[in-house]
Amino acid sequence: MNKMYKALLTSLVLVLATVIIPACTHKKQIVKQETTTTTQTPAPDLSATVDTGTPVASNTDFVQPEAEVKTETIPSDIDDVNRWAAKNGYIKDAFFSYDESTLDGDAQSALSTSATWLKGKDGASYNLLIQGHCDERGTEQYNLALGDRRANIAKDYLVTLGVDAGRIRTVSYGEERPFEEGHDEASWAQNRRAHLVLVR
Repeated sequence: MNKMYKALLTSLVLVLATVIIPACTHKKQIVKQETTTTTQTPAPDLSATVDTGTPVASNTDFVQPEAEVKTETIPSDIDDVNRWAAKNGYIKDAFFSYDESTLDGDAQSALSTSATWLKGKDGASYNLLIQGHCDERGTEQYNLALGDRRANIAKDYLVTLGVDAGRIRTVSYGEERPFEEGHDEASWAQNRRAHLVLVR
């Protein structure tokens, strides 16, 4: 009886296995089909949002082309260098009020521009002579002393901006070398200055 019981049990297991295993596999396939159909969404219609009238840039890597570097040739003659530097605004004179040797905001700005260029790669190879000038009013001795104060105050300011003091010399011409020959305020204003001259 024991043998019969074992044979019956084995037959039952085989029958169940043949029925259950294919049913389980079939169920999994159905689930897979259902999930794939439910997750699919239709692609949006982009043709309505694309502006076909705008040309598409051919450069798709978004790398901007390098800006063109402008190179200037510095003249070899020192007088030409001074004209070139003044014309391009690299070196600027400091102007003063009547009977003054203090730097106002405009004079400080001019000297700051000059200091920046003098410390840069183009200006670093030049030294500087600062000439102190005055208008024609006042005595010759007084104007020489005033011109000296103007030249030295400009030098001191450039040194505070980082220009090496060993590169700068000063001289006073007082009223002896006017930039403008007139005898009015417009001319006098041009003659009250610390004039920056590049030297080798």
